[in-house]
Amino acid sequence: MSEPRSAPTVGQVVLGRRLLDLRERAGLKREEAARVLRVAPATVRRMEMAEVALKIPYLQLLLKAYGVPDDEAEVFVQLAEEANRPGWWQRFHDILPGWFSMYVSLEGAAALIRSYEPHFVPGLLQTEDYARGVLESGAVGQTSPEDIERHVALRMQRQELLTRPDAPRFWAVLDETVLRRPVGAPEVMRAQIDKLLEAAELSNVTLQIAQFSSGPHPGTYGPFVLFRFAVPELPDMVYSEYLTGAVYLDARTEVATHLEVMDRMAAQAATAHRTKEILRDLRKEY
Repeated sequence: MSEPRSAPTVGQVVLGRRLLDLRERAGLKREEAARVLRVAPATVRRMEMAEVALKIPYLQLLLKAYGVPDDEAEVFVQLAEEANRPGWWQRFHDILPGWFSMYVSLEGAAALIRSYEPHFVPGLLQTEDYARGVLESGAVGQTSPEDIERHVALRMQRQELLTRPDAPRFWAVLDETVLRRPVGAPEVMRAQIDKLLEAAELSNVTLQIAQFSSGPHPGTYGPFVLFRFAVPELPDMVYSEYLTGAVYLDARTEVATHLEVMDRMAAQAATAHRTKEILRDLRKEY
C-alpha cells in the first residue's frame, strides 16, 4: 500500500486530479485500474484524491494502461517525484493537526487569498506576542508552553509567504471586533497595529475593516478563507474552521456563495485608505 501522508502537498492534489482525468479519458473504471496494479479499488481512489503519496511504480503502470505516451509519462513521473517531497511545514507534524496542514499547503500554492476574520488578526499578519496570546487563550489546558512556541514559530514562518518573489495577493476583511478585543498588554496591541499598517503598505496586501457603524453584514456567521490558484486543475476552495477541525469546500455553488458574501462585505467595509486611518486612530487608544 502507498504510505499515508499527514496532509497532501498541492502538487499531489493536482496530479491526483490529472490521474483521475486520464483514467476517465481512457474509459476505465477504478476497479479496472486496480486490477492493473493488483490492489483494491480504494488504493486507486486514495491516489486520485491525494490521500496517499504517489507511488512511482504504480504511476508508471497506470499511465501505460491509460495510453499516455512515454515522453508525457516521464514528465508526469518527474512531477510526482517532486510533489512527493515533504512540504516545509511537515517538520511541525508533531503539533500541526492534519486538517490544518492541508491549509498551509493550499496557502503556499494560492495566487489569491481572501480572508474574513471576525475574532482575531489573520495568522499571516500576527506579531509573535499577539500570536502567543491567541494560542495561549485557546489552549484550554491541552497545549504545553513548548508546543505553543512551536505553533508561534510555524505561524511566523508562514508569514514569509507575503514577501517572497511570487507572493500571492492577500485581501482581508477584519471585523472591528478584532481590534477592539485586546490580546495581551497595550504594547502588544500597539505593536500588532503597527504590523497591520506595515502590511497595508505591501503592494500585494489589501486590508479593510468592517466597522460597527456600517451595521450587520452577510459574513457574520463565522470566519472563512477563499483560495484561488494559478493551476487550472485546482478549483477555488473555501476553508472554514470550527473548534475542533475544519471543512474544505470546492463545490461551485458553495464557493460562489462565499465569494458573493466576500464581495458584499468588501463593498460595505471601510476602503483600504480609510482602514489605514482607522488603524492609526485605534493605535492611540492603546
